[in-house]
Amino acid sequence: MIIGAVVAVASSGSQRKEVLLVSRIAFGSCSDQSDPQPIWDAIIKYDPQVFIWLGDNIYGDNKRPFKLFGKERTIGPWKNAPRFVPNSRQEMELRFKKAKTNPGYSRLREKTKIIGTWDDHDYGLNDAGKEFSAKISNQELLLDFLEEPQDSPRRKQAGVYASYTFGPLGRQIKVILLDTRYHRDPLSSDGTILGNLQWTWLEKELNGPASAITIIGSSIQVISNLSATTGPLISSESWGRFPKERDRLFKLIADSKRDRVFFISGDVHFGEIARYDCATGYPLYDITSSGLTKSIEEAVPPPFHFIVRFVASLTPTTMRVMNQNCRFSSCTYGQPNFGAIEIDWDATPVTLKIEVKDINGLTVTGVKMSLLELQAGSRNNVATMKTGEYWRHCSPEVTLPWLVRYRLAILFYSAVAILLLALIGFTYAAVLISRRCLGKCKFD
Repeated sequence: MIIGAVVAVASSGSQRKEVLLVSRIAFGSCSDQSDPQPIWDAIIKYDPQVFIWLGDNIYGDNKRPFKLFGKERTIGPWKNAPRFVPNSRQEMELRFKKAKTNPGYSRLREKTKIIGTWDDHDYGLNDAGKEFSAKISNQELLLDFLEEPQDSPRRKQAGVYASYTFGPLGRQIKVILLDTRYHRDPLSSDGTILGNLQWTWLEKELNGPASAITIIGSSIQVISNLSATTGPLISSESWGRFPKERDRLFKLIADSKRDRVFFISGDVHFGEIARYDCATGYPLYDITSSGLTKSIEEAVPPPFHFIVRFVASLTPTTMRVMNQNCRFSSCTYGQPNFGAIEIDWDATPVTLKIEVKDINGLTVTGVKMSLLELQAGSRNNVATMKTGEYWRHCSPEVTLPWLVRYRLAILFYSAVAILLLALIGFTYAAVLISRRCLGKCKFD
């Protein structure tokens, strides 16, 4: 299939152009090259004209087993060894090759334009940022995997960020892919994610020629901040852990006066749709699809999947879209999935459908809207929200009352405390019974 209007714009501003209408885009993340990958059948059946990788396109690092005791301890208060270790360039190259030659993915490549960015595991190391020494070498491997031309400016810049424009004038879709690894400061620093050069480039892209739709691809979630409500039990990366950077991103979009912008993201091993209403004068959506093979339910035996879903339903959220289109009550989906974007250009007004789909191509959560809803003036929540007032889709998770925000941790530690008390009680009762029995035996 010929795809439409491919304009690849790197930091140098060079362009490659070819014009045809695009109405279906698929995207995904978190694909372990060693896992079975039946989901490609559903993606091919969906028949996207463009497929977007959002990171963890391979798992290039090695994960050590959990070890609480011993010479090398990877978890616990006495941890003295990293859980993840990087691989050699040769091993990374082999893993990219294995992913690229997967039969299902190979069939997709024959008919679909492939673009993408990276996250930590294809960058080379879990949770790594600008300090990672192999980033220059691994950038070359990722761009080879994506079949980036050898003369592409992307091969000369510091980072893999890029932009593309698809479609004829008046029906153009602009895709901006961010690099959230190459320049990122440490997680606890509240420093930068993009770095100065990428911020300058992004400002230029957002203030460039208008497009009917603008999609910003980020390997990590932009709107949801899972760690704010699951900590200290579970932590994950997100823009919410860099609040100054996220505020800067929202302000940049608002100042550009660019309408019809939304995000796509990956990383967290489940799918969801989030929405933020208090940044641009219209709702900013973030469609998270994760992962193509890696998912939270796949990490536990099937009989315990209900526990994962129960915990998901208890997790506090202020940004997740909750509607009747969700398969589960939490409106998250913890099995393999991919994201889908469909535009009906012939509708009046033009309609946009954003969805997360399962391994069979069935929708597990989704939103359908008119493009008119994604432009300034369609909503004005900022003006009507009172200071200190809680507003769904407007108040970040960190503003929740602490009893609500930390209820998972409270429930978990309460359950552990009850179990310990029960164990102590059982042990005490067993000792008393044993003493009585021994006393009786002696008397007899």
